[in-house]
Amino acid sequence: MKALRLKKNRKADRKVKVKVYHLVILVILAGAGVLLSVAVHTAAMRLFPVKEIVFSGNKHISDSELKSMAGIHSGDSLLAISAKGISERLLQSAWIKSVSIRKEFPDRLLVRLCEAKPFAILDKRGQTFLIDEKGGILEKMTGDTVPFLPIITGDPVRMRDTFTEAIRLAGVLKDKKIATERGRVEILANVKGPEDLAVMIDSVVIKIGQGDYEQKLDRLFSLEEEIKKRSITVDYVDLRFANRVVVKPISQVIR
Repeated sequence: MKALRLKKNRKADRKVKVKVYHLVILVILAGAGVLLSVAVHTAAMRLFPVKEIVFSGNKHISDSELKSMAGIHSGDSLLAISAKGISERLLQSAWIKSVSIRKEFPDRLLVRLCEAKPFAILDKRGQTFLIDEKGGILEKMTGDTVPFLPIITGDPVRMRDTFTEAIRLAGVLKDKKIATERGRVEILANVKGPEDLAVMIDSVVIKIGQGDYEQKLDRLFSLEEEIKKRSITVDYVDLRFANRVVVKPISQVIR
């Protein structure tokens, strides 16, 4: 019985030793795999270093600014560069609407941008901002106003409905090239509501109200020649009526 017990113990010991041996082998192999993976990754990070970064589509943001925003540098490995990461960082800028990235091996990175276009100037309590076609702020202006862009005076937060109408009116003014062919064009959106919306063209206030901007402006321009012939000094013109235009200070209505 004693001999049998010793024999069983020896078998159990051998099984334990085999399991420990296998476990040690697995640990060694796993460690070697990790080391190999790290070595391969490190080697890969040195492959295909970027020698040329080409930006296209940017007009308002310089290449050096874009490199800084994107967090990419010459010498970075093309394999290590994350196109998704670059896009996410660049799209944080209000100027950038879309990003397309292409890696050209062995050493070239192409970044194509679609920039927002300045649509108008927002004058908010004396501070001016470039805005896009949706009214989004692109950047604060520190110098003179940009020529050929309509100016919207008002607060887009407190007077959202009026500001939305002002954006629509600015679009019509741009389509008709009024902002480029006239002097200062200012949309007065700091009023009670959209029905009181007005625009100042060449220092003349035009009360235009809400909607039908193309038709109203066409009526105004058809009347301009007659106003010039009469040498009228105009205080304001009211276009808010359906079938007439009121010119002040003249008391009568010019149809």
